[in-house]
Amino acid sequence: MTSRYLGPILSWYSASARDLPWRAADATPWSVLVSEIMLQQTPVSRVLPAHKAWLERWPSPPALAADPPGEAVRQWGRLGYPRRALRLHETARIVTKEHAGQIPAAREALLRLPGIGAYTAAAVSVFAFGHRHAVLDTNVRRVLSRLANGQQFAGSQPSVAEYRLAESLLPADAGIAARWSVAVMELGALVCTAASPQCDSCPVKATCAWRAADKPPAPPRRPPQRYEGTDRQCRGRLLGLLRESAEPVTLRQFDAVWPDNSQRARALDGLVSDGLADPLPDGSFALPA
Repeated sequence: MTSRYLGPILSWYSASARDLPWRAADATPWSVLVSEIMLQQTPVSRVLPAHKAWLERWPSPPALAADPPGEAVRQWGRLGYPRRALRLHETARIVTKEHAGQIPAAREALLRLPGIGAYTAAAVSVFAFGHRHAVLDTNVRRVLSRLANGQQFAGSQPSVAEYRLAESLLPADAGIAARWSVAVMELGALVCTAASPQCDSCPVKATCAWRAADKPPAPPRRPPQRYEGTDRQCRGRLLGLLRESAEPVTLRQFDAVWPDNSQRARALDGLVSDGLADPLPDGSFALPA
């Protein structure tokens, strides 16, 4: 099956791929790992400046490990899900201590690092080291679901059948397989998108099962949870205050950014529990030291 898709998709990628710093020929494994962590639930447009600033400040894992974890949270800014910053810091410490400051190449070793699951381990092993693994992110799963299965969207979690399909499509040569993986991902990001697929521009439209079936829609999904007024928004406000303050933050200062007492207390307890805020003896709070 690969032969039907391989040439057209690789040719399209050569002509249409975005110029992203973590794809550059001289990109380090650390750059690739940082990009993959940042790109979890955050669009490329927001990650680009954050990734550049992060690498300029901490060009290697030992550089990050030498700073306190609170600085990682501060640098993370408003990318969202700030526990990712703590996991990156912890990963930097482990890599510095156990891997001589170098990101490990093996998928199994990557899986033992904090915050790195099956997708990220495969992606770093493939994109940083050219190894041969199936890389299944949301974009890849959507492309393969439409192309091979005739379904608009894949399920909520990758299935055994999806992994088998992805593995069956990998070219035998590891280098070509790595390029295939990033090309399919890019096709999903730019052409075979979730909301507005550009089917007329697709290099494999003639062999797409979903298009051949007249693009049957998937069952409707539940609308996303609102953000305004949620605990998540409250946490973001409190953490933003901690990031922006050079001094510890008092409870009165927290009161000024979120009026609901019980919600504010709940969010602050959550930040402490997640390791994103340290309570100090005088009753104030600071980023983790």
